[in-house]
This record gives sequence, structure tokens and C-alpha cells, in this order.
Amino acid sequence: MDSQGVWELENGGRIDSSSKEIIRNNNNNDNSNEAAKTTQIVSTPIMRKKSDPLLVSNVRFRILREFLANLREVILGTRLALLFPAVPLAVIARLNNFGRPWVFALSLLGLAPLAERVSFLTEQIAYFTGPTVGGLMNATCGNATELIIALFALYENKIHVLKYSLLGSVLSNLLLVLGTSLLCGGLANIREEQRYDRKQADVNSLLLLLGLLCQMLPLLFRYAAEPGTFPADSILQLSRASSILMLLAYVAYIFFQLKTHRKLFESQEEDEDEDEEKAVIGFWSAFSWLVGMTAIIAVLSEYVVGTIEAASDSWGISVSFISIILLPIVGNAAEHAGSIIFAFKNKLDISLGVALGSATQISMFVVPLCVVIAWIIGVYMDLDFSLLETGSLAFTIIIVAFTLQVFQ
Repeated sequence: MDSQGVWELENGGRIDSSSKEIIRNNNNNDNSNEAAKTTQIVSTPIMRKKSDPLLVSNVRFRILREFLANLREVILGTRLALLFPAVPLAVIARLNNFGRPWVFALSLLGLAPLAERVSFLTEQIAYFTGPTVGGLMNATCGNATELIIALFALYENKIHVLKYSLLGSVLSNLLLVLGTSLLCGGLANIREEQRYDRKQADVNSLLLLLGLLCQMLPLLFRYAAEPGTFPADSILQLSRASSILMLLAYVAYIFFQLKTHRKLFESQEEDEDEDEEKAVIGFWSAFSWLVGMTAIIAVLSEYVVGTIEAASDSWGISVSFISIILLPIVGNAAEHAGSIIFAFKNKLDISLGVALGSATQISMFVVPLCVVIAWIIGVYMDLDFSLLETGSLAFTIIIVAFTLQVFQ
């Protein structure tokens, strides 16, 4: 500031010093609004890219100009846009009876950008509906790809594919995503102290332990039965009762997170650019794109479920490996990348919110919901994931819980 009491701007402009207090107050208001965002509606900006608005600004007709602008933001606004051609190729391959492994591979590639765009569109809608409704929409659509694949597997009575894919989603989020985030964040910030909200991690860890207990009960009940008296109906009834309890607990968790104790889940470190904090498309446009992309995801999910055995036989890879490893990675590729990038920026609260939140949602919402839906349509599905799978899940949750306890 010079003798006349003015500030020099980077672009050569000048601001009177009497405006200093106004600018400071506006900045404080922006920071308070920014801190009020919950991690539930944080996007993965690493997968986003900005497009040139001049590409559509010269279009004469307003409706066409708005459509092209939305097309630019939704289709070209992601770094995974190169994978979008796999969507029509998968449909063409299916209609022309190409090799079923090709249909499976193209459908997997097409699901990756669609899953990321669903997250983006849900975030856009959240700007118009507010944080509470937006958080609920994220809780519902955050794992839409896994849920749709699970429902098609349930409809075709491929319970083993359903269980393996849901188990793989939880293990992938807890081991691959969270582990890679902690490792990369520690290496990138080796001279800094990494801190996160302990209470947020504890809530998610306890919910995961509760889900594990509900899944262990049918397994323990089966092993406790006398040989030759396998209580299939009893295990099924126990699984359904446990599923209802899990759903009620998850609803209470959402109410706890978004209403009564919302401050515990607020991100205090978010400093995204201002253009990332505003909606780039309208509410009805985002809603229409969301419905359309969800329908496309449903089509590709049907292809994946229907051709997974053929791909397994052709590639010499077991169905369990494809379901546990490949499907979860494709369905959550964008979220995985975002969690790791936030860890690089030393924002562990957001990384934990992505990894633990997604795992909690699968364990406490998607799994019991599939059991209830199977109950409605008359398909046999219980919470017995067998000894090896349940043991792997138990060790994973315990290791993650202890790691987060000593990491702080």
C-alpha cells in the first residue's frame, strides 16, 4: 500500500483502501459458505476438465446453444470422455451378436465414464436442492453402478456374482482406495503432519463393524447347527431381520450426518476454485441427463451380468476374480482417483469421506437392500457370504479401524 492508501492489483488495477474491510468481509463470507459443504457432496475435480465456451457461444438458436453447452459440460467435461465411444460399440456388438467377451469388455469400459458423470450430475442437482437433499441424493446415487449391477444379477438369480461384486466394492474402498490414499498422501506430504477428523472416521468404522456383525450372524448360525440339520429357512429369516436392522441403522446414520450432527462431517479445508463451486448446468438439464445416463448404465449392467461367464471362460479368469476385482474398480474409478488426489493435497478428511463413506454405503445400504428386494421378488438371498469372504471382510475392517486409531 502506497502513501495515498491504495492497493495495487496483479492486473494493474487499483482499489481504494476504504474498500479493504468490505473485501475482507466478502472473503470471510465465502469461506464460511465453503466450509459449510459436507464431504458427502464433494466432487472429484481431478476427473473434470474445462471446455472452451467459445465453441458454442456463436450458435444462433438459443435452444440449440443451451443443448450444446450442456453436451459440452456433461460429455466433454471429463477426462474419461475418450471411453464414451465404448458405449455405442457395446450396443452394436450386442445387437450384431459379436463375441460375448467383447460385449463384456466394451460394457465395462463404457461404465467407467458413466459412473463418474452420474456423480457429477448429482452434484449439480445438489446446488439447487440444498445440502440436505443433495447429500441424500449422493447417498443414493454414489454407488448407482454397483446397485444396478447387483439388481440385474439378482433378477437373473446370479447370487454369487451379486455377493462377490458387493464384497469387492467394500474391500476395494477400504484396501485399495484408502490404502493408496494414505500412502500417496504420506509420501507427498512427508514433511507435514497429516490430520483428519477422528470422529468422522470412528462413526464410519463403527457402522462397518455393525454391518460385519449382521453378516456374521447367519454364518455363525449355519456352523452352529448340527450336521445334517441345515437350517436354510432359519438363516434366510435371520438375514432378512438383520437386513431391516441395517437399513434402519443406515437411515439413522444419514439423519445423524446431515441433520443432527452435521458439523462433525463438514470439511474445513476445502479451497476449490470458485468455478467449481457453482452449477454449470440447470436443474432440469442435470435431472434429464441423470435419468438418461442411469438408463444407459442399466443397459450396460445387463450386458455385463449376462456375459460375465462367457468372458470368464474366454479369458481363463474366474467369475469371482472378475466380480471382486474388476467390477468395483470400474464402478468407482473416478472416486478412487479423486480420493488419491485429495490425499496428495493433504485433505484426508475428504479422502476418508470418499473411501469410508462408499464402503459404509455398500455394506449398510446396498447389501441389505438387495436382500429385501430378493425377499419381495421371491429370490433366495441371505447374508451368508461364506467363511473365507466374511473372514476377509472382518480382517479388512479391523485393520482399517486400528490403522485410523493409531494414524492420528
